[in-house]
Amino acid sequence: MNTPQHTTDATGSAITAHPAAGRAETRERLAGSAHDLLVIGGGILGTSVAWHAAQSGLRVAMVDAGDFAGATSSASSKLVHGGLRYLQTGAVKLVAENHHERRVLAKDVAPHLVNPLTFHLPVYKDGPHSAAKLGAGVFAYSALSAFGDGVGRVISPAKAAAANPALRTDNLKAVAVYGDHQMNDARVAVLTVRAAVGAGAAVLNHAEVTGLRFTHGRVTGAEVRDRLDGTEFGIDARLVLNATGPWVDHLRRLEDPGAAPSVRLSKGAHLVLRRSAPWRAALATPVDKYRITFALPWEDQLLLGTTDEPYEGDPGAVEATEADIQQILAEASLSVRDTQLDRDLLTYAFAGLRVLPGGPGGTESAKRETVVSEGRGGMLSVAGGKWTTYRHIGRTVLAKLAKLPGLGIAEDMEPVRELVRRTPLPGVANPNAVAHRLLVDREPGARMDPLTARHLATHYGSLALEIADLVRRDPALGERIHPDGPEIWAQVVYARDQEWARTVDDVLRRRTTVTIRGLDTEPVRERVAALLAERTD
Repeated sequence: MNTPQHTTDATGSAITAHPAAGRAETRERLAGSAHDLLVIGGGILGTSVAWHAAQSGLRVAMVDAGDFAGATSSASSKLVHGGLRYLQTGAVKLVAENHHERRVLAKDVAPHLVNPLTFHLPVYKDGPHSAAKLGAGVFAYSALSAFGDGVGRVISPAKAAAANPALRTDNLKAVAVYGDHQMNDARVAVLTVRAAVGAGAAVLNHAEVTGLRFTHGRVTGAEVRDRLDGTEFGIDARLVLNATGPWVDHLRRLEDPGAAPSVRLSKGAHLVLRRSAPWRAALATPVDKYRITFALPWEDQLLLGTTDEPYEGDPGAVEATEADIQQILAEASLSVRDTQLDRDLLTYAFAGLRVLPGGPGGTESAKRETVVSEGRGGMLSVAGGKWTTYRHIGRTVLAKLAKLPGLGIAEDMEPVRELVRRTPLPGVANPNAVAHRLLVDREPGARMDPLTARHLATHYGSLALEIADLVRRDPALGERIHPDGPEIWAQVVYARDQEWARTVDDVLRRRTTVTIRGLDTEPVRERVAALLAERTD
């Protein structure tokens, strides 16, 4: 196994990775260093590969045309789950593997970011599945996770309604119960980027690849344009990985204009509503044989979705349409009372694109598989898969890299797999302990109310203490961004200086939850823009 090493510049001097590095400094490092691997695409798959490759000792660069996790990776259903519906297709091994990754994330890698969630699966008269079938399904599902979340079972409508007063009980026959986990996908993605940088990777968002570099017919780098100031530069690498998600075929055609499509896209839309009733369990309601509609308590809100329909337009133009909103609300009404679904409660609507293997049949029944291919110029492309297994996909791609000639990775990759499997994301800590410390460590003038303390602890882990330090130095940063939300202005400064946030949406949509709560008012956006402008690099 190679010894882990830092990236070096053109003189061979070691460069220490730091999240606060300025864009000009990062561009110089990207353009002036010798890289083993260039990852194009800073979604969760590209970031996972960058993390694993940097841990293995490779000199890694990663760029994204937008923000890290700015597209599909921050537009998921926010679930870390085994995939209950896969059981009906007989994918028992897949479900077991998903459960394993889910529990590793929740226990070892990101216990500060991944939270347990009880699911209720209602069985209505004339529904697509019987109580007996779903009861057997949730028992088998829990068995495949070694009953780590309890035993899947069936409960009465009355007991389910006591947990969720918003549950529609008309014609409700029974409710199946099982356990999974959920997360804030954007926060997990950003901290995975930090893990990659901590392992030595050089990263830059808002950096668009405009062309590929070739040496003797092989792809050996890329031409890049900084979309914030127009600076153009090049990156050389021994191997290039295309991890651009919905844009994967666009980049493949830069390598080979005649490349045939390798994937198809499916749009999934979601709605976020203010909760008007307590939710102690999520609802997963069967719509038909294949599809389930979710109603999830998330970020003190209610998350509804999702849709599943073919998409052939510009990936950058995907959005939740009025038709999507009406469909999601109509499907949610199968199990959720109308009082919770009032349009006045809607705070945010978003849509993302699933990247699915090409082939016959509808997108709703397509397998959520990872597609890996090698182009005629030697560029490796990876797309698809599930958030839950993003670390496993990173290890799989790294194993493929190990088989390619000339990279110098040891053939025995097991030590690397074990290394990354046991490595937690930055900030790993008990959120309860962090929240307690945020409250007891307060100094006069450093205001921190319990709701904010809890929010910081469950979104940053021990890194929340760094945000508290900002408040100690400038008490004004302890003020809430909006009175109706838990977040404070110190998070904006932290996102700017430590988490690569460069636009208002980077901050409000992905580093914080201000936008999804419907609190990104014009005064809020103006002050965020002013704080971002204070950083001049």
